[in-house]
Amino acid sequence: MSESEHSMSGKVCVVTGATSGIGEVTASRLAADGARTILVARSRDKGERISGAIRAKGGQAELVVADLASFADVRRAAAEIAAKCPRLDVLVNNAGAIFMERTTTADGLESTFAVNHLAPFLLTNLLLDRLKESASSRIVNVASRAHIRSGIDFDDLEGKKSYNGLKAYAQSKLCNVLFTYELARRLAGTRVTANCLHPGVITSGFGKNQPGFFNFAVRLVTPFLITPEKGARTSLYLSESKAVEGVTGKYFDADTREIRSSKISYDQAVQKRLWEISKTMTHL
Repeated sequence: MSESEHSMSGKVCVVTGATSGIGEVTASRLAADGARTILVARSRDKGERISGAIRAKGGQAELVVADLASFADVRRAAAEIAAKCPRLDVLVNNAGAIFMERTTTADGLESTFAVNHLAPFLLTNLLLDRLKESASSRIVNVASRAHIRSGIDFDDLEGKKSYNGLKAYAQSKLCNVLFTYELARRLAGTRVTANCLHPGVITSGFGKNQPGFFNFAVRLVTPFLITPEKGARTSLYLSESKAVEGVTGKYFDADTREIRSSKISYDQAVQKRLWEISKTMTHL
């Protein structure tokens, strides 16, 4: 992006998962480029540290504490954001997790599916009115190239019959893409865009909370991964660049190029079915 494209003065941006990795870089950069940035984070201590560091550099940063594994927290966060922000220009759904062993949330749902897909689905829908009022505005969903290795099992979305952590993660990332495409279609004519991306494989804390071999494997390959600064490039491009103004319903790679996602991700029947199921599960 050229320097002229870096100005986000007067814009309001929300970034989830903003206390580490590409989320922290994305939030910090948006604030440095002039945006009023709302950091959504599970940890108050980390959130205050990051938002304080941004303000120390002259940026505008505020913290909303929310555990995205809880629908009650997601709803409270959306209400807090709507109350404090008369406009919303960019929503970056960045937060994500992987659980190698099957666990459930406070709502009784499988954690990977709930945190990676249902939480951003709910948060986005709860903030849609504010995004529409602020148009032209942008929704940026951080997916992953892992989605190409996945189908979607509507008979066992939560892995109750058979659970594999990597498969659950890949399916949740496919859900991110399916959600983006269906959302973009539903937003047609509103001047609100929705796009998704693969950020690259990042050297961050992602996956290091998991026990055993997976943790070891993540640490083993870390020296060969890209930095969070490089990983945040496409999130920032989709949030800021004039080159994608009006572009919607697309998938971008870690080099900011628009590319094709998996074949099943374009199936509109699958997109609509996932939307309706997600709506029911989140009590939207």
